Amino acid sequence: MTVRFAQEKDFERVNELRRQVNDLHTEGRPDIFKPGFPDELRACIKGKTVAVAESGCNIIGYCVVFPVRKKETLFQYGREFLEIDEIGVDPDCRRQGAGSAMMHFIESYAKEKGYSRIELNMWAFNEEALAFYEAAGFSTYRRYLEKSI
Repeated sequence: MTVRFAQEKDFERVNELRRQVNDLHTEGRPDIFKPGFPDELRACIKGKTVAVAESGCNIIGYCVVFPVRKKETLFQYGREFLEIDEIGVDPDCRRQGAGSAMMHFIESYAKEKGYSRIELNMWAFNEEALAFYEAAGFSTYRRYLEKSI
């Protein structure tokens, strides 16, 4: 298995995987996420930094990242970090090291770019993702809570 940055020719397969993640979110929170995967959503991957995990000639996972710069405020210091915006592995290929390989690749990329941290957010219903992130060394530092009324 190899991990590399995606090329435009990879976007069709990446979008197949992105749709799987979107479907998972739609199923988990249909009150928030819209079903379907329109062309506008497919197109928004272009120009983004995307890593892909490849087994043989097949892309089996993807990870979208972007830099974040938070300005200093009266309450918080300024900070810069790399954010994982999206990540997904084909369900038929999970638990074979693709996610871990992408995380190592992204960590190396973050270090190369001078970032000292990587952040991500996730939806509470996705317990499988939480277990993966914790195994990859992530820890919770902030929570969003809700109350339906």
